[in-house]
Amino acid sequence: MAAPALTFGLTLANRGVVLGINTPAQLLELTDRAEAAEGFDSVWVGDSLFAKPRLDALTLLAAIAGRTRRLLLGPACMASFPLRDPLVFAYEWASLDQIAEGRTRLIVCAGGGSAGDWDAEARALKVPVGERQKRLEEHVTILRRLWSEDRVSHQGQFFQFEDITLEPKPVQQPCRIWLANNPWTVNPDPARVERALRRVARLADGWQTHSLTPEILTEYWGTIREYAREEGRNPDALENCLYHNINVNEDRDAAYAETKRFLDAYYSADFSRERIERWSALGSPEECIENLRSFRGTGITRVTIRLCSWDQLGQLDRVLREVLPHVNA
Repeated sequence: MAAPALTFGLTLANRGVVLGINTPAQLLELTDRAEAAEGFDSVWVGDSLFAKPRLDALTLLAAIAGRTRRLLLGPACMASFPLRDPLVFAYEWASLDQIAEGRTRLIVCAGGGSAGDWDAEARALKVPVGERQKRLEEHVTILRRLWSEDRVSHQGQFFQFEDITLEPKPVQQPCRIWLANNPWTVNPDPARVERALRRVARLADGWQTHSLTPEILTEYWGTIREYAREEGRNPDALENCLYHNINVNEDRDAAYAETKRFLDAYYSADFSRERIERWSALGSPEECIENLRSFRGTGITRVTIRLCSWDQLGQLDRVLREVLPHVNA
């Protein structure tokens, strides 16, 4: 039996506005091309406040929602989620889902574990890095209740309120919340990995990750599904997405060099060649096709790709013409 086909999303490089890679107008032009093309079913934007500054995710997603009709929209991922007031955020996201007519997926993560000045956010917003995971879980609980119930009361570790009704509620019922995590890229301790995968199975409607080989993806997705069964949840209801990069260039060394320059600048980091090659499709169209095709059969259903090039429009055209139509062939 043939492996299930993959669908594809476009991840916009909204930190590129700060770095001189693109402009807000160019991000919207990329969105328009994705909306018009058959190759993409979704558009995603990055998120961070002071650790890795960029064009605000919620504002950009609202602009995209107003000019698209079919694309699924969301953050990849909402790293500032534990820092935002969950009552205000619940109202903002419900409004976004109304504008998008139910086409949102909220992907949240704790942040604080990869490249970036996370201490700057902790100082500015008075949320210690060590609290982010606990806050994320409490915020998810608050959002789920405010989006589906009236006259909600909550007594938590970080937030307490009485008799609150949020209107308008999201169009989607339930409004889906995914969890993004990849602790193995920082610390592959088995106990830490197990906690991360169990958290997805317990809390989330979907999972996003990156920088994993097809073999490990297969293993981890199977583990999440098993943990979901243990939690009394239906594993077939869970969605997923691989967050990947791409640079199409017949000269593979040139593709790698530009991708490294792009990602190092984007994250204020110095990524190893091994990490970049795990996280990216690089080289000729045939090489990129083969890389993306390797994720078929892993359980992953969607790959969202970021264009790691200063020629964003040129890369998009090549991906749409020379790569995506052939991955599922």
